Amino acid sequence: MINQNSNIVSNAHENGKVTVAPALLPFQPFSPLETEDEDWNPRELLGILRRRALVITVVVASVMGAVAYSTLNQEKIYQGNFQLLVEPVTGDNTLQTLNLPDSVAPKSGLDYDSQIQVLKSQEVIQNVIKELPSSSSNITYNYLIRNLTIRRLGSTKLIEVSYKSKYPQEIKIVLDTISKYYLKNSLEKRQTKLRQGLEFVDKQLPLLKERVTQQQQLLQFFRQRYEFIDPESKSTSVAQQMQTLDQQRLDVNQQLATARAAYISLSTREGKLATLNNAPIYGQLVVQLRQLETQISAELVRFQPDNPVIESLQEKRRNLLPLLEEEANRFLGLRVAEATTQIQKLEVESQELAKVEQQLKRRFQQLPILARQYSEIQRNLQVANDSLNRFLTTKQELSIGVAQTEIPWELIQAPRQSELPISPDIPRSLLLGLMTSLAAGIGIGLLLEKMDNTYHSLESMKEKIKLPFLGSLPLDKQISTNQLSNSNNGVAGEENWSGNLSQNIGWFSNFFRNNRNGGDGYYGQGIFWESLQVLYSNIQLLNSDKPIHALVVSSAMPGDGKTTVSFHIAQIAAALGKRVLLVDADLRRPQVHKVSNLHNLSGLSNVISSNMAVEQVIQQIPSMDLLSVITAGPTPPDPARLLSSDKMKQLMEYFKKNFDLVIYDAPPMLGLVDARLLAPHTDGMVLVARIDKTDKSALIQLQDTLRTSPINVLGVVANGDNKKLSGYNNYYYTKKKETRFG
Repeated sequence: MINQNSNIVSNAHENGKVTVAPALLPFQPFSPLETEDEDWNPRELLGILRRRALVITVVVASVMGAVAYSTLNQEKIYQGNFQLLVEPVTGDNTLQTLNLPDSVAPKSGLDYDSQIQVLKSQEVIQNVIKELPSSSSNITYNYLIRNLTIRRLGSTKLIEVSYKSKYPQEIKIVLDTISKYYLKNSLEKRQTKLRQGLEFVDKQLPLLKERVTQQQQLLQFFRQRYEFIDPESKSTSVAQQMQTLDQQRLDVNQQLATARAAYISLSTREGKLATLNNAPIYGQLVVQLRQLETQISAELVRFQPDNPVIESLQEKRRNLLPLLEEEANRFLGLRVAEATTQIQKLEVESQELAKVEQQLKRRFQQLPILARQYSEIQRNLQVANDSLNRFLTTKQELSIGVAQTEIPWELIQAPRQSELPISPDIPRSLLLGLMTSLAAGIGIGLLLEKMDNTYHSLESMKEKIKLPFLGSLPLDKQISTNQLSNSNNGVAGEENWSGNLSQNIGWFSNFFRNNRNGGDGYYGQGIFWESLQVLYSNIQLLNSDKPIHALVVSSAMPGDGKTTVSFHIAQIAAALGKRVLLVDADLRRPQVHKVSNLHNLSGLSNVISSNMAVEQVIQQIPSMDLLSVITAGPTPPDPARLLSSDKMKQLMEYFKKNFDLVIYDAPPMLGLVDARLLAPHTDGMVLVARIDKTDKSALIQLQDTLRTSPINVLGVVANGDNKKLSGYNNYYYTKKKETRFG
């Protein structure tokens, strides 16, 4: 079957026709290699310290040796000191209690910084030197000031004076002289300070008295001008007056409204009748008229209208009507005049009340301003009186103080000298040296780590590379000595597999053949082979619906172990019963024939560039019938052209149909297009990154390369993992072996 298909591929190439179309996988979005900031967590820091332990140890030993030698050979220095109380512990200085304005009052409290500078001034120190005994005549100002230290003890009122020298006797002489001079000088300064304070108070008293007089005159003028004593009481009085006026004006307006209503009613018939009802004369005339009309009505019953009696009564009625009308007009006119007069009177009264109210309002509005002015005058007068009283009291106290003996600075602690030298402080110097050496060693270690642009652990690689991790392969230190005993480094590089590799391969195949259906199986033979099984299982489980049949194994840089990883994957797949073909697609620097211990006289390059049949270049691994290998063959002048040819695509399709798993060992990705030419025609690519070898920047550059290629990156294999498995796993392996061989 293989020969027949091989001939078909060869004949198709010869006739210039493509009979088998290469199957291209649909493009899958690529998950970019993401890098994160180089933030070192405590776990990474411990790893760095372990890796750089030798450098750190050398630096620490060197620095500590230099510090110890320098410390032990230093000249011994002694020190003595005394303490002075420069301010009273109870009671404040009289001048500090004045609380005068800034322009008048002096600075309160002792300026310790300035006082210390005065004590260390050249004038004071020269006077101290003059009082030294003749035995200390060699002491100069520069020498003394260099060894003299004056400082304030925390926030206390104590000043400590220290002096250091190589000679203990010199320390005692100098400190005794300085303490005596400072005490004598403090007495003179204190007397001078009190006299100066008294002079200052005498100068300020006339000014304060004048201020008090000015404020009193201003208050008197204010009261005379505005005719009140207290603005608050005046405000209350004006408010009451305004309230009374407001009530009066309300009453007047009500009366005015009533008068106007009465005036208007006099112009109507109903109003006139109502008014005339209150007219006495008009009422009498109306009564007379009604009586005549009653009498006329009674007589008309008896007499005819032309009867003299009737005519006489009619004449009286006619004479009474003008009188009635005249009286009505007179009375109504009188009432209209009275209403008009009342309205005018009330209007005038309302206007006068409004004027008075406006005057009160204006005055009431001025009262807050006047009250503020009054309060300011009162406050200034109070401040002036208080200041004057304080100065008078202070003058009396200062006068008493000048007459009395003042307490100068007190010597709290007499001059004393330490029995032990202050320098060198061997424990402190050695401790500082140790801390400095550790800091220097760790710093150099971190600097070297910063310059080392590789991953040093599987955990750091997982954190920085955001791609699926298919598995990791350990170093040969973790591989059982029963396996790969002839390999210097089981996964480190491509050159370590040679010599008696066929013996290891034979053992590998026999082991799986014997343990396929029972026994301890794969897990009983060590960490390395378990890692291979985990890696292969992860690859196959990437897509359960469509198993992986063809994949490309590549890396970012040479030496990452891609060929070794390819060979191991092929071994584990073949041992598990898969028909596996390992193709060395690295036509530039082939390594598969080395790790598999096969010849490379002919290979893939011969099949692509000539009419050589595929079965002629397929080689079998001894003792592993299911593992076939196609080596690279002679190096062609243009490998990329061969890998991109139609015949290569046909071969890849042919391999995929005739084998369960095809693995292409491709050249590194950076700078070469070979792997990118092969990967799109497979189920994906496996990237190999070696711990302590692969450059981080190379992976970043590889990210940019893969973004422009339709490549399905299956994941990353971490090569050279030197981290041991946990104690639980070791215990598991031990128990398995005991069960099997016990």
